[in-house]
Amino acid sequence: MKLQNKIIYILLTAFIGYTLLFSGFIYYSISRFAFTDFYKRLEIRAIATAKIELEKQKDGNVVQQLRQDYLEPLTNEQHLILEDINPQNISTDPRLVDFNQSFLKKVVIDGIGTYSHHNTFFYGTIYRTPNQKAHLVILSAENYFITHHLAYLRNLIFTSLIIAFLLIVLFSIMFSRKIIEPIQNIINKTKKIGSENLHMRLEIPENNDSVRELAQTFNDMLNRLETSFETQKNFISNASHELNTPLTSIIGEADVTLSKTRKTEEYIESITAILGEAEKLQKKTQALLLLAQTGFDGKRQKFGKVRMDQLILDVKETVEKIQTKNRICLDFSLLPENPLLLKVMGNEQLLHLAVSNIVLNACKYSDGKPVNIALGVMDGNIIIIVKDTGIGIPSDEIEYIYDPYFRASNTKNHEGYGIGLPLARNIIRIHDGELKVYSKIDKGTTVEIHLPKGNFVL
Repeated sequence: MKLQNKIIYILLTAFIGYTLLFSGFIYYSISRFAFTDFYKRLEIRAIATAKIELEKQKDGNVVQQLRQDYLEPLTNEQHLILEDINPQNISTDPRLVDFNQSFLKKVVIDGIGTYSHHNTFFYGTIYRTPNQKAHLVILSAENYFITHHLAYLRNLIFTSLIIAFLLIVLFSIMFSRKIIEPIQNIINKTKKIGSENLHMRLEIPENNDSVRELAQTFNDMLNRLETSFETQKNFISNASHELNTPLTSIIGEADVTLSKTRKTEEYIESITAILGEAEKLQKKTQALLLLAQTGFDGKRQKFGKVRMDQLILDVKETVEKIQTKNRICLDFSLLPENPLLLKVMGNEQLLHLAVSNIVLNACKYSDGKPVNIALGVMDGNIIIIVKDTGIGIPSDEIEYIYDPYFRASNTKNHEGYGIGLPLARNIIRIHDGELKVYSKIDKGTTVEIHLPKGNFVL
């Protein structure tokens, strides 16, 4: 059974159950009130009838006049008065054989008794005149309210229940569609996502906050999974090739050197070549391992408060030590007044590594031209922009820049391993951020880093 149908059934059951209970309570309450009220009417008429019939005085005439003026006659109203009776002999009186015996006993014991038979209601009482003689007064009438108004009320309630049922069905369908349909869409889209298409993402709804948060959380998980899968896939596909090249050179150089006895200078030259290839191998191995670590499980990194303006100053100092001829220009004109807006929750070493890699690339491919770094805060994100005016990236190759060891066709005159950008993107993803690259050939490259600012208070 689909979740949407379950929701409809649950809502229908709940609302219909509540409606039935509420309607039953109203019907029961009105019925009880009708019974009590009608017995009260019978009581008033019984007392008035007794006064008129048993007390032939001036007061009796007044009561009769009031009864005629203010007490409307009841349907099939009848009365029976037995004068000067012995209460103990009522149950055996032949004039009372048509009445309920328990009713008569209650009248004798309590002085008042009531009962109903079909739609006719009976009221009985022992009435005592001023001379203390006991008289039995029984008054009966048909309850018009029960026979007509309650029947109308039943029909009204049944009609209302039918209308309420239809409205509840309509409301349940609309409610389930509004709440369940976005979740069902997420389920359907999730079923289509596998290891071969981890680039797919869920649509983020605009209105439903809970579903929006669910979809965003799932997309964040997909980002981490995609990073992990890409890292492992690239590691396997590229490691053998990239590591095999320097190993082949080392083995080949060693074989040639050992093939015959050589001069000391030749041994030194061969060992120097082997050392150079070994250093390359070491750097590639370290880069591969670091890339694998950052892409596999970001949660293993220790996070803390990192102030991004200070981080950029540290990156500038680090890059200038590595490449002394670089010209780095900082633009802090867009910094907010509140310093807390510049802090993120992250790993300072990894963020330093990511930003310094990007800045080093910008400096390397600018050939001494100025590299501009700007920092600002916008829409809850800290934005770092690194812009150079170097060689740029060909437009047909920019889609490959995140593949490990990929190097653009116009970078042959510049050293590198093609690890910097994939590594930086993995680190930024670990911090729930985004890396954007815009480039034009021979006009330069612009790299934007978007990081969510931390929620800190003064």
